Amino acid sequence: MASSEVKLFDKWTFEDVTLRDISLQDYLAVKQKFRYFTYLPHTAGRYNVKRFRKSQCPIVERLTNSLMMHGRNNGKKIMAVRIVKHAFEIIHLLTEKNPLQVLVDAIINAGPREDATRIGSAGTVRRQAVDVSPLRRVNQAIYFLTTGARSSSFRSMKTIAECLADELINAANESANSYAIKKKDEIERVAKMNR
Repeated sequence: MASSEVKLFDKWTFEDVTLRDISLQDYLAVKQKFRYFTYLPHTAGRYNVKRFRKSQCPIVERLTNSLMMHGRNNGKKIMAVRIVKHAFEIIHLLTEKNPLQVLVDAIINAGPREDATRIGSAGTVRRQAVDVSPLRRVNQAIYFLTTGARSSSFRSMKTIAECLADELINAANESANSYAIKKKDEIERVAKMNR
């Protein structure tokens, strides 16, 4: 290999990824610093030690970590890395785009911008609409994307990698078929009612 460029899974380049949402640029660790460039989404970093340290975690690794949920999958990171690798291959075959760009677009589209919180005083509880911080938008988007993929692959013929690829592509296109986009619209609709 002549060039020394770091590519994810030795295939996908980080260089041409664009972040079109300026508010999330500090929280999507794609290419802002050299240490975000990784060959594998498995850095064994301690991103939970300090409060906002997880925003420094490479974004593909955060997706990988979010896949390791529901007791039987806890701690199986190599399995999660394999799922992400297969999903990225499928995304490239279906869209001809850089899967990293599709992932970034999906996260930007799937994070709710407004939410309703409960404000209780003297026994009466009412909802109040609030803006969502950028870090929570990223956290919720990743959670919705992986939850949607997990629920659609459960008890179906499709593998989790295929479902994750479909979910990411639909979310990147803002398609209503995406679980994450449905949840985001539902949250924003409730918030709008409680402004």
